[in-house]
Amino acid sequence: MTNPIVAEGLQRYFGSGDTLVKAVDGVDLQIEPGEVFGFLGPNGAGKSTTVRMLTTLLRPTGGTARVAGFDVVTEADSVRRNIGVALQDAAIDPLMTGEELLLLQAVLYGLPKQQHRQRAGELLERVGLTAAGERRVGTYSGGMRRRLDLALSLIHEPSVLFLDEPTTGLDPMSRISLWEEIRRLNDDGTTVLLTTQYLEEADQLAERIAIIDNGVIVRKGRPAELKAEVGSPTLFVSVPADHREQATAVLATFGEPRPSPEGTLGVGLDDGPGAVSTVVRQLDDAGIHVANLELREPSLDDVFAEATGHRLEGAE
Repeated sequence: MTNPIVAEGLQRYFGSGDTLVKAVDGVDLQIEPGEVFGFLGPNGAGKSTTVRMLTTLLRPTGGTARVAGFDVVTEADSVRRNIGVALQDAAIDPLMTGEELLLLQAVLYGLPKQQHRQRAGELLERVGLTAAGERRVGTYSGGMRRRLDLALSLIHEPSVLFLDEPTTGLDPMSRISLWEEIRRLNDDGTTVLLTTQYLEEADQLAERIAIIDNGVIVRKGRPAELKAEVGSPTLFVSVPADHREQATAVLATFGEPRPSPEGTLGVGLDDGPGAVSTVVRQLDDAGIHVANLELREPSLDDVFAEATGHRLEGAE
């Protein structure tokens, strides 16, 4: 079976000369049928630009891409007929009801007229909006609007679904509800490309991930395998500003320095968690007061930090 999303050397540049910005600079992707693929990176890394090229909203500067078996440039209409798209900044008419928007979407996709109301009702039920179907969208909460946007993207039963940061700004319960719906869609065989800057979201949903930074993919693979490659846990230590240089020297004897949140020092403990007590003792012997100390097992944020030298924005 042909992979539903394939990109080779995909590029998108903006501007020219001294103002040239390489938003996406040679992205390669091979997304397999029926998988949830997580696309991670901080704001401005190139996630949304990549999605807009794959969904035919932006023309690539270079490289090639095929989605649902069709070229995104020469067969753009066929791509659009076979994909569903829920973008982060999707515009939804606040004066229309949820049901009216779904009926309009059914018309735009050319569904048989006798199927319109049935399909709209099925999707409202699927995303938990049956009771709100006749309300104007302007009265919906943020979570309700995201669920409606998801329903709109599913009206024509696409084989490939693009979700661009679908849970940004949602409360925890709304986020979990949307996660459950994404899992159900995937169980039904839908291939999902999910862009996110939430590490937990990628860990929960994605079978494989790619991490992009400054337009370039810096890591790719299964989350568990990528975390295992980091190896040792990371110890974060908070010390007074005037002792940071001395503390850095002490920590360097226990492993390689690692990027850490502002105001802390990070080190990968070569000897594992058992070295924590020795670290504390040596800092104390050096007269360094430890204000806070935290040990974390390897995470996707550590994978990102190891690849880029800084932490992923939005990481807890």
